[in-house]
Amino acid sequence: MFASLSDRITQALSSLRGKGRLSDADIAASIGEIRRALLDADVALPVVRDFTATVRERAEQAELSKVLNPAQQIVKIVHEELTRILGGHTRDLRFAKRGPTVYLLAGLQGAGKTTLAGKLGKWLREQGHAPLLVAADLQRPNAVQQLQIVGDGAGVAVWAPEPGNGVGNPVEVARTGVQHARDAFYDVVVVDTAGRLGVDAEMMQQAADIRDAVDPQEILFVIDAMIGQDAVTTANAFAEGVGFTGVVLSKLDGDARGGAALSVASITGVPVMFASTGEKVGDFERFHADRMASRILDMGDVMTLIEQAERAFDEEQAAEMAAKIAGDGDFTLEDFLVQMQQMRQIGSMKKMLGMLPGMGQIREQLENFDEREVDRVEAIVRSMTPEERRTPKIINGSRRSRIARGSGVTVTEVNGLLDRFEQAKTMMRSMARGGGAPGVPGGFGMGSMPGMGKKSKGRMQAPPQRGKKSRSGNPAKRAAQERAAAERAESSGVRPAAGSAFGLTDPDAPPKLDLPEGLGKFLGR
Repeated sequence: MFASLSDRITQALSSLRGKGRLSDADIAASIGEIRRALLDADVALPVVRDFTATVRERAEQAELSKVLNPAQQIVKIVHEELTRILGGHTRDLRFAKRGPTVYLLAGLQGAGKTTLAGKLGKWLREQGHAPLLVAADLQRPNAVQQLQIVGDGAGVAVWAPEPGNGVGNPVEVARTGVQHARDAFYDVVVVDTAGRLGVDAEMMQQAADIRDAVDPQEILFVIDAMIGQDAVTTANAFAEGVGFTGVVLSKLDGDARGGAALSVASITGVPVMFASTGEKVGDFERFHADRMASRILDMGDVMTLIEQAERAFDEEQAAEMAAKIAGDGDFTLEDFLVQMQQMRQIGSMKKMLGMLPGMGQIREQLENFDEREVDRVEAIVRSMTPEERRTPKIINGSRRSRIARGSGVTVTEVNGLLDRFEQAKTMMRSMARGGGAPGVPGGFGMGSMPGMGKKSKGRMQAPPQRGKKSRSGNPAKRAAQERAAAERAESSGVRPAAGSAFGLTDPDAPPKLDLPEGLGKFLGR
């Protein structure tokens, strides 16, 4: 959603790099480009004015830092101000001291309230709660049936005493739903309310009546992130008519400009608490203003990626895989298949790669990435027998031909997968032992990369420096030099180990690496 905005802001900031001192004209030009980018993204005009004025004031008054250069200081200021207009800190949901806790969803029709009710219910269930969804949207056709289907997919119970389609009293449904939750020991109730195509008095009054009947701990305003400039008008109308304590952004995976996400928190003063990032029930995450600001500035969102990986990967399996990679066992294609399945649980490969820093520079290649390539790799591995997965060395020409026919690919693709698997296994094992990747002593192997192979080794190396000869051609002088060198070595007490020109006592021992805390467990240490 923020691709265009991100590209334009990073381009405006990149023009400041390499300058030892920033003039007022440099700052004004960059801020002017950021202002146009925000307006083109449908961010509300008051928000844009406040943002640009604050950034300009802070940039002009910024003291010279000993750590950051001027361009980095401006990026830091822009990141902090983006975090501020996105809502600043992340607030947790409030829970009732005596259950059940009630959350009321409000918003326009088509904002995604019903689907989001199921996503919120699933998220609460994963947090250890026992949620109940209440179908209080009795106006929209088949809204009750939709909530039942979504609830069934999320594994969450649904209270739907009325068929809907204009039949029933939504206030009474909400009241009886809370009572049913109390009797059946559900600790959280999520009430789905009706919406309209536009803001009107009847909808507001119905939502206010439900609010008064159930006394919710949180009123979550669900807003379509693709709504544009109308987001401010809608948010203000709901704030006056019903009031809300938190904002939930839906359809954040769309390709619209995304101005609503940057406007609503700043205009209403209410924090954005959750974001719906896809159509699946699991595409739901906590909203972190600082992480979203980092995404917009193409700094990545590694923390969210780590959190998703922790949910998808089993800790014992990860430790077992790390031990195999380190050399305690044999990392086979069966293990590779298990890892691929766990990666699928995290989500789309495009989404995961997009969370890495600097991915905006290869956005076009990322968009052209074919998710089906992962399916083809899995098909190749599944076309092998268990023995072939455990011992890939037995896969001869006839076996490769059979695997290619079974997976619907060519023999060349099977050969390429097996070659890449062996190279990756060797490199990971070498890194896990601390010896660096093969190809470069103590570093990453680059021999297979274009321009970094054996043929280019000669032209990549610096020409030998020509200086004075270390040994004299005169036999008498040479003997004197050797005696002097021996005396210096004896007086210093340094004696090289036998068979080693560098004094290493154990040439085969891998060098020790200072790894970041917590990383060692993934490398079997």
